[in-house]
Amino acid sequence: MGKDYYKILGAEKNSSADELKKAFRKLAHKYHPDKKDGDEKKFKEINEAYQVLGDESKRKQYDQFGADFAQQGGFGGGMNWDDFMNATRGGGGGFQGGGFGGGIDLGDLFGDMFGFGGGRTRGRGQTRGNDVQIDVQLEFRESVFGVEREIKLTKNNACDICKGSGAEPGAKTKKCDDCNGQGQVRHVQQTMLGAIQQVVACSKCQGTGQVPEKMCKHCGGDGTVRSESNYKVEIPAGISEGESIRLSGKGENAGVGSVPGDLYVKIHVKPEKGYERRGDDIHTETTISYPQAVIGDKVEIETLEGNKKLVIPPGTGSHQKFKLKGLGVPRLHHHGRGDQYVKVIVDVPKKVNRKVKKLLDELGDELK
Repeated sequence: MGKDYYKILGAEKNSSADELKKAFRKLAHKYHPDKKDGDEKKFKEINEAYQVLGDESKRKQYDQFGADFAQQGGFGGGMNWDDFMNATRGGGGGFQGGGFGGGIDLGDLFGDMFGFGGGRTRGRGQTRGNDVQIDVQLEFRESVFGVEREIKLTKNNACDICKGSGAEPGAKTKKCDDCNGQGQVRHVQQTMLGAIQQVVACSKCQGTGQVPEKMCKHCGGDGTVRSESNYKVEIPAGISEGESIRLSGKGENAGVGSVPGDLYVKIHVKPEKGYERRGDDIHTETTISYPQAVIGDKVEIETLEGNKKLVIPPGTGSHQKFKLKGLGVPRLHHHGRGDQYVKVIVDVPKKVNRKVKKLLDELGDELK
């Protein structure tokens, strides 16, 4: 038995073309494989259904022949799955499918999913350079209190001579021959959807419609060169292992007419013996003697702010924790600091001499 395309789309047999389009659009957005909870199998199924029902002549054949129509090849084939997925993603271009009674605009169907706005033309958008990541290791206290670091890296930068224009300084511009000054070129691909037309920015003039009469001798007209860059990075207090700092526009340049990508500084923190960070709190340990635990005392504790006095109350048990308020890590996105928690370890001697044993026996009698 053939597939029930109406049921697959959740539509009635008497649904209008707009209603079918709306049903397909809703399901396509829900199940598209590029989405986090997408389902490629389901997406293929609803795509197959709409490719038939979305075309007036094919819909009439399906309504008339039903299962026989599906067995005869349905909508006829011709575009493979990768082609269709490329069409729906669009790469920022506009698409017009001529095979669906008046045309289906894949940009309209999928534009807001992939960010090209549903238009049939791309417009003169700029190419964006690659993002770059660099790893920086900090000492534990540098991550706590913040530090300034200078970083050096070699990457594609705008040409210093032509300032990224690709033109020899002082050179005039002329109309681009490839796009006839339009800034756009059109590509047509024959598919099962008909002729799909993609409109993209001209690669020669980068969508400007103009090219220099003389190319920059330093970069050969590319507008970009490989060179070293130096940046001073303010690393904020309280940053954690694995977090990144983004330097907008400090990534790679992609050449004439482009905008640079971003530079990401990924932080790695070297541990410091005796300190354990948990969120914004610091955890440490200190060892006290058995008499100190019994009768109490004041002991010195190491903190990130230097040594501090901690009062050990009488009768303190081993592994008991005490809080030193505000001596933890500065809160990165909020005001204030975390706390330091000190775990007390009571050192109970495994062996004692006769004198100590006698004193402990006497103490035991007093405590009864």
